[in-house]
Amino acid sequence: MHENTSAISREALLIEANKVIREHEDYIHGMLATEVEQKGNVLVFRGEFFMDEDGLPTRKTTAVFNMFKHLAHLFSEKYHLED
Repeated sequence: MHENTSAISREALLIEANKVIREHEDYIHGMLATEVEQKGNVLVFRGEFFMDEDGLPTRKTTAVFNMFKHLAHLFSEKYHLED
């Protein structure tokens, strides 16, 4: 299943992912990946989604969702989580 990817720890991957986030042109202050899990061949990132006081998505929510999607594409081709 993971023959073309390298094993990486969650901690190391989150450090690398958050570096990509901070350097990305669509970075928003406070945007941070706090969790990652392996779903088949895809790495799924999670973090703060900037909901409003009623728990509804804001414009920032879309930016965060798109960033996590970008991370999934970027890192799923390179890595799988070591467990």
